[in-house]
Amino acid sequence: MNIQPLKIGMALVLLMSLSFANAQQKDAEKCRYTKTPQGYLMVLREGDNVLELIEKLAKEQNIPSANFTGIGFAQDATFGFYDFSQKKFHPKTFNKVEMGSITGSIAWSGDKPSIHMHGVATDDKFDAYGGHILGLKVGTGSMEIYITVNSEKLERKIEQPLNANVLQLPCLK
Repeated sequence: MNIQPLKIGMALVLLMSLSFANAQQKDAEKCRYTKTPQGYLMVLREGDNVLELIEKLAKEQNIPSANFTGIGFAQDATFGFYDFSQKKFHPKTFNKVEMGSITGSIAWSGDKPSIHMHGVATDDKFDAYGGHILGLKVGTGSMEIYITVNSEKLERKIEQPLNANVLQLPCLK
């Protein structure tokens, strides 16, 4: 038995594995946002957690408050319908949907960013679903989020009796 072809084959497998790992690492290092005159443009990729990355951007860039819009393909979109009598969301997840519209705001709750997001998703039959987004993961392709920063720091606070997280506005003098 000639061991030379076996060694060459093993070396090729090792080389391909290292190349694949290097490509994955480069993808993880890809830029997820850039500064614009009005705020930021995020381009998220397959597997990215949209809410987590918007929160991370708000922390890193110390965004006082902002509104955002977006579009793209979602692997998973979890919507929640708030039941005021039970004071909780009833979630429903849709897989492999096109996000035809994403809209939301960034404010703060103490020292943490508070993201409020709504959207409309369509499936391959063009049926549409929409409402409050509890979770959103990017699917094949990408998702674009356009963030417009406001100069005023805004906060959200839980208001009773509904137990709702409400945006607080400063009073004008």
